[in-house]
Amino acid sequence: VQLQASGGGLVQPGGSLRLSCAASGSIISIGNMAWYRQAPGKQRDMVARITSDGSTRYADSVKGRFTLSRDNAKNTVYLQMNSLGPEDTAVYYCNAHVVPDAMGIMRLYWGQGTQVTVSS
Repeated sequence: VQLQASGGGLVQPGGSLRLSCAASGSIISIGNMAWYRQAPGKQRDMVARITSDGSTRYADSVKGRFTLSRDNAKNTVYLQMNSLGPEDTAVYYCNAHVVPDAMGIMRLYWGQGTQVTVSS
């Protein structure tokens, strides 16, 4: 199972970005998917999480600005980030709880990080 994250980049304060994370490979089913972020010198913190039926949860710092959605047919989650500020600068990582085979054991997979830099 591979998670491919994309969409990061440099954006000015107040701008928007849309991150995508697509799961591929041997996938029987996918449970929760989430985005985390890690700023330099800080721990990795959850940004947003979405269940298989679309229920979402957000970190307080992004509520009202970020929207997480998923397309189960494409095994992809999207993080729409609006009103970005310098405090949102970090490497963003996606993860997914995946059942990869007939054994039925759910495992946690991480994608590679994508850099988001908010600066004028």
